Formats: sequence, structure tokens, C-alpha cells
Amino acid sequence: MNSLIGTYECKVDAKGRVMLPVAMKKQLNPIIEKGFVIKRAVFQPCLELYPIDEWEKMMQKVGKLNRFKPKNNDFIRRFSAGVKPVELDSTGRLQIPKDLVAFAGINKNLVLSSAVNIIEIWDKDRYEKAINDATVDFAELAEEVMGNDDEDVS
Repeated sequence: MNSLIGTYECKVDAKGRVMLPVAMKKQLNPIIEKGFVIKRAVFQPCLELYPIDEWEKMMQKVGKLNRFKPKNNDFIRRFSAGVKPVELDSTGRLQIPKDLVAFAGINKNLVLSSAVNIIEIWDKDRYEKAINDATVDFAELAEEVMGNDDEDVS
């Protein structure tokens, strides 16, 4: 799968359903029929939507962990907490489970933000706060993460 592109503001209804924007649906079109997995994010108060193929790649990595190490078991349990398979309904809406809506603090307005091969689902206010309240200057972070002269990143 190619990387996803874009950040979109949407509305969620009282039942936790959100209509995917047309531009995002076009990018996902080749894989929509296979379905998705939705889960709590590890580092942020948001959700992650994995196309099923990307989820299976992640599970291959997780499946290689030695379950006889307590830390690995703890990680697997926490990583998979709240994981649910989801599909788009016949009108193109995604149903976000109530427990995950509560975890992410999603109210009426949300943001769908591409994160390479997955989609982050944020409450709009929390998303804006996370972007604006970055404790590290983004230029410094970019240099630290992407500025290694020893590797070719092109």
C-alpha cells in the first residue's frame, strides 16, 4: 500500500459514525473491501485505523515476541486492548466503538490524519492541542529524526 496523504476534519454522529471524506476514500478504495482494525494509540489520546494488511504486518512483528517474558506479555495485552475489526457501512461511514470514542475523548468534531500507512482519529480540540503544544521544537525534532548524514533517506 502507498502511504496515505491528508488531514481531514469531519463530524461524528451520536452513534459514533463518521463519513470518510471522498479524498480519503479514494486513497483507500483498493483496500476498503478487506476492512480495518481500530485501536487505541500507544503514545497519544487518539485512535489508530489500520487497513487489515497493515495490521497483519504489525501482528507478524508482535507474534515474534517471546511470550515467556513478562514485559512482552504486558506489551501484547496493552497493545491489543480495545482492538476491534471495523468496516465501512453501505453509505461509507465508519462506526467507531463507544469505548474507543470515550478513550479518545471524541466529541462532535474529529480529525482524520494520515500517518504514513495508518489513519489517526482525533477529537479536533485534542488534535490541535497536540500539534500546538509540542514540547520539542519541530525543527530540532526533524533534525534529530531525519537529519542523519550517514544514511541516504532519499
